[in-house]
Amino acid sequence: MQPQLEATDAIQNLFQQPVENWFAYPVRSQPHHTDYSGIVWHGSYVAWMEEARIECLRSLGVEYADLVALGCELPVVDLSIRYHRSVRMGMAVIVKTCMTGMEGVRINWAYQIQSPDEQELYVTANVTLVAVDREKGKILRQLPSPVKDVLLKLSTP
Repeated sequence: MQPQLEATDAIQNLFQQPVENWFAYPVRSQPHHTDYSGIVWHGSYVAWMEEARIECLRSLGVEYADLVALGCELPVVDLSIRYHRSVRMGMAVIVKTCMTGMEGVRINWAYQIQSPDEQELYVTANVTLVAVDREKGKILRQLPSPVKDVLLKLSTP
């Protein structure tokens, strides 16, 4: 008998987010995103999610370079990802992201990678970031005001 993976609750509430809160980021898989068989390498999906999050913030007027200038980094401290189907070289996909909440300095984001017609779901994921003082390398007790103000815009429909 083959061992079975336990179900994970991490991605369970992903589809409960209102559709209008999702930021859509189009991607076309290129040869450098794939393995030797033309299937997108698992790490490429993570890079696409990072790009989508950065572009979502940029759409609200926040450049990541500005966060760094404020002395703030937002590293990933938790990542939960579920691969549903493979994306192949040359395929177009939409990476959707939305912030699902803030708990102190923890910032939670959800992701869906799907076909442009929304008929195929390839990846679902959750990512948690924390605010870190860039110079000291320590977690900040609170988010810098400009960062918190922008993120609050994301959490209100």
